[in-house]
Amino acid sequence: MHEKLKGKVKLGSTTNSTAGFIKTKSFGRVSMVAAVNVSRFEGVTMAPPDPILGVSEAFKADTDEKKLNLGVGAYEPKSYSLMCLMLLRRLAENLMLERGENKEYLPIEGLAAFNKVTAELLFGADNSVLKEQRVATVQGLSGTGSLRLAAALIERYFPGAKVLISSPTWEFPWSEYRYYDPKTVGLDFEGMIADIKAPGGSFILLHGCAHNPTGIDPTPEQWEKIADVIQEKNHIPFFDVAYQGFASGSLDNDASSVRLFATRGMELLVAQIGAMNVVCSSSDLAARCCEVAVIQVKSQLKRLARPMYSNPPVHGARIVANVVGNPALFDEWKAEMEMMAGRIKNVRQKLFDSLSAKDKSGKDWSFILRQIGMFSFTGLNKAQSDNMTNKWHVYMTKDGRISLAGLSLAKCEYLADAIIDSYHNVS
Repeated sequence: MHEKLKGKVKLGSTTNSTAGFIKTKSFGRVSMVAAVNVSRFEGVTMAPPDPILGVSEAFKADTDEKKLNLGVGAYEPKSYSLMCLMLLRRLAENLMLERGENKEYLPIEGLAAFNKVTAELLFGADNSVLKEQRVATVQGLSGTGSLRLAAALIERYFPGAKVLISSPTWEFPWSEYRYYDPKTVGLDFEGMIADIKAPGGSFILLHGCAHNPTGIDPTPEQWEKIADVIQEKNHIPFFDVAYQGFASGSLDNDASSVRLFATRGMELLVAQIGAMNVVCSSSDLAARCCEVAVIQVKSQLKRLARPMYSNPPVHGARIVANVVGNPALFDEWKAEMEMMAGRIKNVRQKLFDSLSAKDKSGKDWSFILRQIGMFSFTGLNKAQSDNMTNKWHVYMTKDGRISLAGLSLAKCEYLADAIIDSYHNVS
């Protein structure tokens, strides 16, 4: 009946029907056939589980007491530093209450104080790009929302431009450049340079620090070479800076790649957690012309944001502005951030020590120490990652990435056992 009606009844059309039945002729008789409502969304297929959030859902359903969630990039919940940061947030909120700061709608570009402090964190308060007012900054929706705003800007004002992103990364319908070398579990620098040499005039998306998902960053010397090629090919660098301060523990060190490009007078896009920045060039433009360009770019970012989300949220922006804008709170926040980064470094070292002590095969696990930030690419393939979950109850993404932020020192030896078993016993 469903197939018969599907071919003969047009959606949205009227039929000769009575009380939910359709009259049809059958060998000289009138018969009644039950009407079937075919959904117009029938062609919408089931989406695959999210590669990260799906891991968390599976973890919650597991009842094994040894289970580990190393999928999502969340900080180990029982850590001392996280408790201190929560207290710091309460202090900032108390400041908001004392000042009587309201929670009315923000302008489209967001909270001015937030935009100011986030730009200063990124470039440095004394950077010439800020002093010369060459940066257009608008508040965005977290890191992903800031990237989305930049993508919309590229799509509208640079139609047909290529955008190259690293391989691997998360799902984007753009071209890729080589980044990860599975043989060394390190950076394929030669492949990367070869791929970003052509075609000219493209956007090159770079992770400013703590590359996600690999945890592999270029060296300072390699960053210089990358900048050389991008300048030579007239590309526009497009930075994703999601972990400034949480990679090395230093805000300045983790922003050094972005500042290198800015110092060269290059135009660039930088997405932060909660802010989008566009740096306009001053090398071949008069100061007045550059000022106009910044105003125009900012106006178009606001125009793009308006139909997306209209106004960014105020509460978190005020917390950031109050913490970073208060010298005492800012110093305390930097100390806690350094402690959090240090804890991840200790976990990384303990995992390496455990692997080296337990694995008698002679395999070199030192790539774990060369990687940086919250994540580590273990070099495990999908089958081996499945074994980590099915046998050892270690939840991780299928590309072999683990989040060290969610790992405690006490669990490092257990994780090392799981990795060694999966690496050597699963093909």
